[in-house]
Amino acid sequence: MTISALLLTTAGTGHADPYAAPGPVPVLAPSTLDARYATERRTIEQALQTAHQVGDDERAKALGAFLEPGRRFLYFDARGDGRAIEVIGDLTRAQRVVLLVPGADTTLSYFDDRAGKPWSTPAGGARAVWEQAYKVTPDPDIAIVAWLGYAAPRTFSSDVLTDERAGQGAASLRRFLRELHRVNPHAQVGLLCHSYGSVVCGRAALAGSGTAGDAWRSVTDIALYGSPGTTAWSAGRLGGAARVWAGRGSADWMQDVPHVRIFGLGLGPDPVSPGFGARVFDAGGSGHSDYLAPGSPSLRNLTYIALGRPADVTRG
Repeated sequence: MTISALLLTTAGTGHADPYAAPGPVPVLAPSTLDARYATERRTIEQALQTAHQVGDDERAKALGAFLEPGRRFLYFDARGDGRAIEVIGDLTRAQRVVLLVPGADTTLSYFDDRAGKPWSTPAGGARAVWEQAYKVTPDPDIAIVAWLGYAAPRTFSSDVLTDERAGQGAASLRRFLRELHRVNPHAQVGLLCHSYGSVVCGRAALAGSGTAGDAWRSVTDIALYGSPGTTAWSAGRLGGAARVWAGRGSADWMQDVPHVRIFGLGLGPDPVSPGFGARVFDAGGSGHSDYLAPGSPSLRNLTYIALGRPADVTRG
């Protein structure tokens, strides 16, 4: 086995990962945003060099796209499956800031596209909402964050049966909301939470009001779609003052997943069930990866939720 093959085989296992740990970055504030973007761009450039050196062609292709002109990242970590937080729009001036929180199997290699379905990824989904927002209104006054701020589990693993990964992700999400609040304390925040990402949002919501203060109170909408559950027994436990939405397409296999929680296994009630109490929106015939597909009812409704226009959302 070559050195490159060995490094690629062990990457993400905690042994001989070829990618360097993130270095220090400026603390987030309005005056440091440009410096933060520049720092993370240099980190991506270094990771791209490593990918070429070790023959990680799939990662190299993804990182090359990250360096396209105009793309801006607030956080980047190439180790293991990777983490990244990308911003579309002006964080400091936006009236609404929307976070897309992705689910299982999300990696840096699938941050932009997966099997020709860019809308099924964090960055591709963020761009889909951004473009739809401009179809709805000429000046949406919105910023969108593709938030891969946690180690997403694999679909075919025991990790998706528990909320352990979600608990770690929730702590990172609450921390990011506090940072976001420093950058723009007046912005309203919406969370669009897909699949296992809805477990992350659920855990963050359950603990948010007590640990994030004003930052969590800025959250006005929490949308759960393709959700296996949130660990909460009702929408009332999640929302506080926020509106809690839920949607599931008729072609989503998630409808066949048992919605239970026993001895820490399972993720709780189905968010689209009447007893949960969420505002159910029309997700049309969406499959599990197609909620943000162009032209879909689910994209239209999730964009209205992102914009803070509940009266325009069509109910399911």
